[in-house]
Amino acid sequence: MSTDYIEKNLNGEDISFREAVDLFSLPVYELGYMADMIRREKCGDVVGFVIDRNINYTNVCISKCKFCAFYAKNHTQEYVLGHDEILKKVAEAVEQDATQIMLQGGINPELGIEWFEELFRKIKNRFDVDVHSLSPPEIVYLARKEGMSIREVISRLKSAGLDSIPGGGAEILSDEIRKRISNKCTSDEWLQVMETAHELGMKTTATMMFGHLEKERHIVEHLLRIRDLQQKTNGFTAFIPWSFQPGKTELYGTVREPAPPLQYLRIVAISRIVLHNIRNIQVSWLTQGMEIATLALDFGANDFGGVMLEENVVKATGKEFRPAKADEIVSAIKKANRIPARRDTYYNIIEYC
Repeated sequence: MSTDYIEKNLNGEDISFREAVDLFSLPVYELGYMADMIRREKCGDVVGFVIDRNINYTNVCISKCKFCAFYAKNHTQEYVLGHDEILKKVAEAVEQDATQIMLQGGINPELGIEWFEELFRKIKNRFDVDVHSLSPPEIVYLARKEGMSIREVISRLKSAGLDSIPGGGAEILSDEIRKRISNKCTSDEWLQVMETAHELGMKTTATMMFGHLEKERHIVEHLLRIRDLQQKTNGFTAFIPWSFQPGKTELYGTVREPAPPLQYLRIVAISRIVLHNIRNIQVSWLTQGMEIATLALDFGANDFGGVMLEENVVKATGKEFRPAKADEIVSAIKKANRIPARRDTYYNIIEYC
């Protein structure tokens, strides 16, 4: 059976929903073997990482999703960063060799498209960085607020300097589960944003948050929807699965602990096996820690993500956070007997380390 999965992946053949579900019944070591064989063939031994900063421009959010601990619970906690403060943060990141800036925030009804256009133009006029920012829920909300189509919103933001869209807000692309944990856009709307961005020549990433109320079939549904859109557009540069952190969220009474490390490794491996048309599978050292993230390189992953000079969303759950130093990531990659390489937003290698 293992060889069948490997051959189908390397031949670019879709596996069925049933075949994907069956992967969950296999021993984790077998999944790791299959995923690692595929990774070796498709990606070789180079593992990329990017120097980046996540700037959360506001914590005001009308969605108030049950899985989130970041949004302001009352007016005294609310903030919106001014353009000057954001530009200062970008400057600090560039001084540390950052090539990527991610701006994401709550869905704040006070911020219209012109606020973002002006900000992106200021960033691009002053700095040589990729603006890898916003998320499909933010795009969908802007479209509704401004009375525009999703295409028009993305086109305008792209003209202002938006380079690519992160995969945030995907959670689980199954509305059966999504409507129980999130008040943001639907699964179809999330996919519509990504498809439209791809049609406009913009690359994006895809993510998945697991370990809350979903079942195995919901994870498979998510993976197959990502795979099928990639088949159509070839616009996803990477897939990043990460585990839900329940601390300080409304779901804490239902989900007390994050998914265990073996479950994380299982999901990474299954993602590699199912997503035959997405080259890069990224680890989440932020939620898993360096040791498990490094181990995931033997379960199909080939990218270490970013150093994250700043991060506030996961930190709000009570998860300890400190930025990863580039040297620390390089050391972890070498520990896994791989070749570390600094990359850009589009997964092009800037330099080997």
